[in-house]
Amino acid sequence: MATITPTFARMDGDSGTIKVTWADMLNGDTGLPVKLTDQKDRSVQVVGTFGAGGSVRWEGSNDETNYVALTDPQGNALDFTTAKIEAVTEMVLLARPRVTAGDGTTTLTVTALLTRPRWE
Repeated sequence: MATITPTFARMDGDSGTIKVTWADMLNGDTGLPVKLTDQKDRSVQVVGTFGAGGSVRWEGSNDETNYVALTDPQGNALDFTTAKIEAVTEMVLLARPRVTAGDGTTTLTVTALLTRPRWE
């Protein structure tokens, strides 16, 4: 049960798009939260070995203490049990991934793509 520090990569020069990656997350691991106050468009991808019952929840917080599941545009909680990419609906101060289930083979990578609107 470790706290996983993400890596950050700015995409397309100064466009305001950032890729945040939490690598090699195991069952019980939590990603160090990132602030999303400038990023209006967000998507999350989970890939890797889910193992038996593996699941990742994408969570957010506005009070910087209590985290709840965020949702996709259809209102479904962002609980990943298979590899996929989903859009994130809510605007929150902090967001993070948390591996909520799995076994000894669970090893997942969570990548968020965050962008802010271009001002012309």
